Amino acid sequence: MSDTTQTSIAWLAAEDLAAVRARIPIIYVEAVPVRTDDLGRITHIGLLLRMTPDGEVNRAVVSGRVLFGELLRDALVRHLEKDLGPVALPQIPLSPAPFTVAEYFPDPTISGLHDPRQHAVSLAYVVPVVGDCRPSQTALDLVWLTPEEVTRNDVRRELASGHDRLIRLALAHSGNLP
Repeated sequence: MSDTTQTSIAWLAAEDLAAVRARIPIIYVEAVPVRTDDLGRITHIGLLLRMTPDGEVNRAVVSGRVLFGELLRDALVRHLEKDLGPVALPQIPLSPAPFTVAEYFPDPTISGLHDPRQHAVSLAYVVPVVGDCRPSQTALDLVWLTPEEVTRNDVRRELASGHDRLIRLALAHSGNLP
């Protein structure tokens, strides 16, 4: 018998994760990266170009799972740095509060947010970034669009999984919906 308690738990193997996804919702964080002016108004929204779970190439916001025992703040920083680079310098408040709770379902007609793999519950945040952003190896590209550009129909059609709705909610919450 050991006198120590194991406190480091690795993430699940792929087959175990698939089994869990089939039975319970998975918790995610999503970040809508933004650039702001001196008055805090959103001037640009950062969108990643990446592969979706069903194999399409679309635009998306920063998103990822929360690990067991991980603080939400730490999960946000980890995913922002992974997708935008280590010098993105996200400005996360001391007490981060999501602007919405988004639910993704395999059936896109349930909530308008879609993930073919699972039922996922996501806490969504607007996060100003002030550093130099470079897309990671998991993203194909990163573009910065104005609120007017990101709400155009042609851009909205490029957004994956219902992220066009999520971005409009983020802009409305921040008082920046054109």
